[in-house]
Amino acid sequence: MTDPAAPSAGPTGTAVTLVIADDDEVTRSGLRTLLAAQPGIAVVGEAADGVEAVEQALRLRPDVVLMDVRMPRRNGIDATRQLLAESADPPRVVVITTFENDDYVTAALSAGASGFVLKRRPVREIAEAVRVVAAGEAILFPAALRRMVAARPLGSAQALPQAALTGREEEVLRLMATGLSNPEIAGSLVVSLETVKTHVGNVLTKLGAQNRTHAVVIAYESGLVVPGVVG
Repeated sequence: MTDPAAPSAGPTGTAVTLVIADDDEVTRSGLRTLLAAQPGIAVVGEAADGVEAVEQALRLRPDVVLMDVRMPRRNGIDATRQLLAESADPPRVVVITTFENDDYVTAALSAGASGFVLKRRPVREIAEAVRVVAAGEAILFPAALRRMVAARPLGSAQALPQAALTGREEEVLRLMATGLSNPEIAGSLVVSLETVKTHVGNVLTKLGAQNRTHAVVIAYESGLVVPGVVG
C-alpha cells in the first residue's frame, strides 16, 4: 500500500511515525488525511490487511501502528502478535475498532496491543491515543475493559496463582485496573513513584504480560478484579 517518501506531518526527528492498517479504503484514506493534519504525527505507511501491516511495520519501523482488528488474510490480533515476536524493537499498537465490546479487541490487548480507540471518536482523540502510546503509556478504559472481559471465559484464571504476586503487587494491579497512572498509584499508596514502577515491572514480569494493558486484562480474567465491583 501507500509508502510515502516523506512524513505527512512534522519533522521526522520529532513527529510520531504512524502506519495505518484498515481493510476499508475509505476509512483508511480518511484516517490518513485527518491524522496527517494533526500536530506531531507523521503517517508513513498504510496497509489493507494484517499481512501488509506486518510487512510495513517491519520495513518502515514506525513508532505506532493503528491496527484494525477485522481484516482479511491476517487479522489484527495475529498481526500484533507477529510484530511483537519478530521485531527486536516493535512498534506500539493501538487497536481501532467500531465496537468497544468486540471480543477481537480483548484478544488484541492480550496479544500485546497498548490500548484501543473507537473509530467514531473525534480525530483529536485518536491522535492523542497515538501520542500517548508512543510515549510508552497505555490507553486504558476500565469500564469498557470490564464489559468486554465480563463476556469472556476466564482464560487466564490460573495466571495469578502461578505468578505468585505479593500482596502489594496485587494491590498495585487492582489500582492499575481502575485506570490509575503510576503517579496516582503512588499517591494512593503513599509510596514513591520509583517504588510503584518497581511493583509494576514485577507484576508484568510475573504475569508474562506484554504491557500494562495486558496485565489489566489478566486481572479481570483471573477474577482478581471482578467486573462491576469497585475496590
